[in-house]
Amino acid sequence: MARPNCIQLFKEEPIPILYEDRSILAIDKPAGWMLVPFSWQRTNRNLQAAIQSSIGAGHFWARSRNIRFLKYIHRLDAETTGILLFGKSQGALDSYGELFETRSVEKVYLAVTDAEPKQPAWTCRLKLRPHPEQHGLMRVDKQGKEAETAFRVVASANGLHLVEARPVTGRQHQIRIHMAESGCPIVADELYGHPEDALMGLRAVGLALCDPFTRKPVAIRAPAAGFLEYFGFAAEVYRVQFQSLPSRAEVRPLTTGETGRA
Repeated sequence: MARPNCIQLFKEEPIPILYEDRSILAIDKPAGWMLVPFSWQRTNRNLQAAIQSSIGAGHFWARSRNIRFLKYIHRLDAETTGILLFGKSQGALDSYGELFETRSVEKVYLAVTDAEPKQPAWTCRLKLRPHPEQHGLMRVDKQGKEAETAFRVVASANGLHLVEARPVTGRQHQIRIHMAESGCPIVADELYGHPEDALMGLRAVGLALCDPFTRKPVAIRAPAAGFLEYFGFAAEVYRVQFQSLPSRAEVRPLTTGETGRA
């Protein structure tokens, strides 16, 4: 029987696997899953714990791959969807984690706002630090850590604006705060914008790096069509283009039973 191209967590909806090789596995993270729950009430939405429980239970997606260890290498906020990378060993976790720490990973996001950006492209470099009084929140602070995000308006439709975000650093809530401070908070951002009963308009759609073991370029894309159509944009308005890697490094989504390497 072929390996499934998704992670099945008990009674939850399957989570698509976007890329896999001997060291890492990338998923298309759905909204609502936390990696580090901020309170005991949300621990039932702990993605890392759910994956570990699934592995321990011997679920076929993990058993067919002989996976005994799988841990997130970087983080996405609970309501952010898209590419999330996991390491299959402590060695992979350390080696790929260093790439993120040294800013050697190209990250591409799509953000949606209902406030018209003041310019077609800009870079925000406001420093960030944890909020001293509100746990789990960040704020702009001149004494905070350096943070940099490059933005580019991609399209506008029906009062909404699609913005490509390329964070250079990886601070918590960085894109969300930099968008808000730029006068265009992300749609349905309950922390830094206006709460709405809708999908938050932030999706990780591209990840590119150099494999620390083989030294070969790897590029991963998450499907964007569903996200774009949800907010009323045509699927054709955007396609991820990586700046740091040649086109040959770009990999297609996996089909059932496949594994891929760029």
